Amino acid sequence: MLALKAAECLDSRGALLHRWDPVARRLRLVAVSGVAAESAEAWAELSEDQQVAPVRALRCGEYAWVAGDNLGTGAAGTAAVPLLGADGPIGVLSVITAGSGEPDEIQRSFLHSVAGWAAARLEDLPHPAPACRSVAGSERTVRMGKLTSALAEAVASREVVQAVAAHVLPPFGADGLIVWVFESGRQHVVDSRGYTQEFLGLLDGLAVTDYPVAADVFGACTPRFIESAAEYCRRYPTLGHIPAAARKNAWAFLPMVASGHAIGMCLVSFTRQRSFTDEERTLLTALSGLVGQSLERARLFDVEHARAQGLQRGLLPRTLPRLPATCAAARYLPAGRGEQVGGDWYDVIPLSADRVAMVIGDVMGHGIPEAATMGQLRTAVRTLADLDIPPDELLSRLNDLVNDLGEDCYATCLYAVFDPITRICSFSLAGHVPPVVVHPDGTVHRPDLTADPPLGAAEPPFETHQILLPEECLLVLCTDGLVESATQFVDQGLARLHQVLTQHAAPTFTALDENDAVRRLDDLCETVVAALLPDHGSTSDDAALLIAHTQATDAGDVASWILPEDPRAAGQARAHVRNQLAAWGLDELAITTELLASELVGNVIRHAKGPIRLRLLRSRSLTCEVYDGSPSTPRIRHAAHTDEGGRGLQLVAALSKRWGARYLHDGKCIWTEQDIPQCAA
Repeated sequence: MLALKAAECLDSRGALLHRWDPVARRLRLVAVSGVAAESAEAWAELSEDQQVAPVRALRCGEYAWVAGDNLGTGAAGTAAVPLLGADGPIGVLSVITAGSGEPDEIQRSFLHSVAGWAAARLEDLPHPAPACRSVAGSERTVRMGKLTSALAEAVASREVVQAVAAHVLPPFGADGLIVWVFESGRQHVVDSRGYTQEFLGLLDGLAVTDYPVAADVFGACTPRFIESAAEYCRRYPTLGHIPAAARKNAWAFLPMVASGHAIGMCLVSFTRQRSFTDEERTLLTALSGLVGQSLERARLFDVEHARAQGLQRGLLPRTLPRLPATCAAARYLPAGRGEQVGGDWYDVIPLSADRVAMVIGDVMGHGIPEAATMGQLRTAVRTLADLDIPPDELLSRLNDLVNDLGEDCYATCLYAVFDPITRICSFSLAGHVPPVVVHPDGTVHRPDLTADPPLGAAEPPFETHQILLPEECLLVLCTDGLVESATQFVDQGLARLHQVLTQHAAPTFTALDENDAVRRLDDLCETVVAALLPDHGSTSDDAALLIAHTQATDAGDVASWILPEDPRAAGQARAHVRNQLAAWGLDELAITTELLASELVGNVIRHAKGPIRLRLLRSRSLTCEVYDGSPSTPRIRHAAHTDEGGRGLQLVAALSKRWGARYLHDGKCIWTEQDIPQCAA
């Protein structure tokens, strides 16, 4: 009957236990649970040629399933498991299923575990007369049924332990739980309840051979039940300090078996000493087999999930750059639940003239392909950003890339460019949440904008939005996983974000230095995440957050001049450069910068058109820019020895740390960068 009670944990309509009579060549019903006597009478005796589940299980010596309501109980079918003795089959355990189909793998594993213990008990019993009895499920049986359901839903290893703690400890009156796994001859704690971290540290990572009780359980693959501290010390004198350290006085050490071998051990313990009945021993042992199957599956998930998240984190920036006009902090939070990773990403990219590009996006869906797509998009954004193209054009090209990846590939994206000289932030949205601006006085501004459709579904051109930022502010970018969930609309999440930033953003504007500024941004990121995702472990979507502290360039660090459209422009450019660098104390760079400015202005006179403008920017480096009204692209030529020209851009490249071109709506800008000498800096 113990086996029948355990079988009820599968939420079945009933269970039957048959004993094999080798003389009469028949299966005889010896116990029934949950099936009316008149219904069970049809299976009181079964001959070995009948095509029913108990007989099939007996003939083939393994699990058998037969669909249909054979006993008139309204069941979906019957699952049967043979009871194997030393000399062959001795009986069959059958469960009348109440679900819509065949029991799943975990439930079948549970049946096998119960059948093993039922077989051992059945061999010791005399042959009784056929009987049909009905036994109502107790509260403990109901809880075990709930455990089965909880384990079926558990995804990660810690969720398996949580299910055991919730559904096994209360019905047995236990208050302690440790789940170990055995790896390379050592035991490692997966999770626990009712034990201090100090105590767990004594046993975690310990060699199995150094913990005799684990060696016994692991070696013989059989449980150990200890009913008092005195018995514990008598059995394992070298571990006499354990009961006092653990503050426990009774233990059930249960092997967890999966795929035919012990993968770990489940310890259920009690503060007070107690004895274990045969029913409790059988049920605990059977449940440990079920837990072992679930834990093995969960550990496979843990490994794959860790690899996937490692891939995803490897595709995200390890650190964010600290730039003259911007320092930033970010958070990426993978989904707390679910089997796969997502495609959220963010980046901060330095551009010419101290401008900075900020991007955040979300590939729709979850899985390794989405994470790989995220990596492709981030790489593409960096490549396109290096071309210094405007946000709307960048998203148009990114949209082409997403279209090429497949019809079912979509992504949202926000790409913004901040110019610290003009204080204008230009950005485009592809199905993404707009940015949030936080002013130094605590005012939070959330632009009310309509985003273009996501990448992969949009029809360019994209709209470009512009915001004039204050001298100093915070620019907050996030993905929808931070502000939207199954229980919260995106507007509610944005309102909550608005409230948190209003209350906690002020300290970021009073940082003492750059390191302090980054630390305070990190603290603000933690505060925002904790407020908007307090129960992150239950979320089903990834979330990304990027907070950038922007600062305008001081007017004294920028100088600009309009030049005539004739050969005199080169000489005037040299004079302006020489005078301005002297005023800035950068005389060491005067000769080189004069040469660069003269060459760039000369190229405009020869190959382009006006108006011509020269601009110098003093920052961590010295930037020299020449603007003209021509969209033509400058290219470095390989001049022959006899050519009189064609070496200007080669000279520019040789004298500069970096150089390039960016295109404007009315022309272009050629720029160069030089390192500022350490003494001048």
